[in-house]
Order: sequence, then structure tokens, then C-alpha cells
Amino acid sequence: MHGYCAEKIAPETATGGLQKVAALLGGARVLSRSLTSPLDAHELLLRGLPASALDHLVGQLVIIGKTDSLEKAVGMSLRTWQRRKDTPSRPLSPEQSGRAWKFAEILAKATDILGSQAEAEQWLERPAIGLDQRRPIDLLGTPAGVELVEDHLDRLEYGVYA
Repeated sequence: MHGYCAEKIAPETATGGLQKVAALLGGARVLSRSLTSPLDAHELLLRGLPASALDHLVGQLVIIGKTDSLEKAVGMSLRTWQRRKDTPSRPLSPEQSGRAWKFAEILAKATDILGSQAEAEQWLERPAIGLDQRRPIDLLGTPAGVELVEDHLDRLEYGVYA
């Protein structure tokens, strides 16, 4: 597990990746702070993302809508998300915050690798040979599934899978 944390935080969530993820969640304006390190992100997620960060993320999506797919990725039903709009000042739970952050992180990485956010969202929705014909978005509900999707993205990035 030691290598996992260092490996996952250092290259991908170094400041550039961190800023891309923060931007998908509304940036400093929505998050009420700018993030300069992975520890800043950790503290923010522990306290809970503002509900408006999830609204911003959903609003940024081009292809994936407020669907079952998004519910699987973020772990919040559409109905719960709509109810949350009535209490915008109440932050998301640390678990919901972490899942929203991870979804934004994977979306940002896939966008970098595939060239556009629309391509990244289509990739998330399509069955992948490297994932035993499972859709990447369907695997985001568990840490093990997230790791499979991240490993698959790494393989795509380095040309191991076409």
C-alpha cells in the first residue's frame, strides 16, 4: 500500500492534474479555496465538498447526463442529488466528496489521454476489451474498480492497448 499512495498522488495529482480536477469541480470560486497540494485536496474532501461542486461537475458533462451512470460513479441517486439542491450550504459527506473527486480525476485524465472531454465521456460509457467488456463508468463504485479503470487508462496512455 505504501507505493500506491506515493505513486497515485505524485505524478497525476501534481499541481497540473490537481488544477484540472479542481476546475471540473468549480475551481477556487466554488471550492472557496485554491488547492496547491494533494494535502489541500485531502483536507477539502475530509470537510466535504460544497454541494455546488457536484452541481458544477454535472453541469460540465457533455455526454454523460444525470443518469444511472453518474449515480454509479458518484454514489448518489438523482433524487438525492436533487434534494441536496434544497440545502446547498450542507457539504457532501467525505465519501461522496471522495467519489466526486475521483470521478473528476478520472475524467480529467481520460480527457488528457483521449484529446477531448466528449471522447473521454464516450470512453467511460463504452464497454472496453481491456476491462472484460465492462463500461469503465460502471466500475467506479468500488476502490478495486477505480484501480482497474486507472490501470486501463495508464495502458491506453502508454499504448499498451489500442
